[in-house]
Amino acid sequence: MSEGLSAVLLSALAMTAIVGVRYLLTSGLFAWITSRVRPGLYRGMNQQIGSELRWSLLSAAIYGVPAGVVAWGWHAHGWTRIYTDVHAYPLWYLPLSLLVYLFLHDTWFYWTHRWMHRPRVFAAAHSVHHASRPPTAWAAMSFHPLEAVTGAVVVPALVSLVPIHVAMLGIVLLVMTIMGITNHMGWEMFPRWLIHSSLGHWLITASHHQRHHEQYKCNYGLYFRFWDHLCATDRGLSRP
Repeated sequence: MSEGLSAVLLSALAMTAIVGVRYLLTSGLFAWITSRVRPGLYRGMNQQIGSELRWSLLSAAIYGVPAGVVAWGWHAHGWTRIYTDVHAYPLWYLPLSLLVYLFLHDTWFYWTHRWMHRPRVFAAAHSVHHASRPPTAWAAMSFHPLEAVTGAVVVPALVSLVPIHVAMLGIVLLVMTIMGITNHMGWEMFPRWLIHSSLGHWLITASHHQRHHEQYKCNYGLYFRFWDHLCATDRGLSRP
């Protein structure tokens, strides 16, 4: 095996481990918080949580492989648009790049998510995620491999096209992780004044995404309600 191929495989394995451990730690943290804030909410759901864990750890490998290739390409060859010199672009570009990444990711997610609700695709793949009734903090990465692939390609594609500082990329990954978990954990962690404010009208939290899991044909977004509003698929808030 060539030295280059070995390095790629080691990077993919390392990133798979990182994604898997990140999932276990963050979902475990919010599951523990749930047990304190909403005791008994997950009572009797051990079998479902076990399934969520198995699918999520499989998804961790699917996310980890392209992430490992990107990490190797960045370090070894500078193949990505990730940069470390904070002055390489104007400082105002730092928050702008964060918003661009979140908006593009949200756009990709909205349209692929709607596609996955087509009957044949839903039956073949997306039904795995919706088998969590209701979802728990462990369900954030509970995907069929086909769905996991559609999510795993987003950040590698973006870092190949859109410049971003490594710190801003870290924030993107943090937001992706936290919102993926909190939107599924079955209760609303954000205050009511924010949820029902003008800002809340455009943001997705558990109150919004829970309705998707209740009604299926609405509330498809990931971070923002822009596409749901534009395409008339927004059905308001649930009461998780």
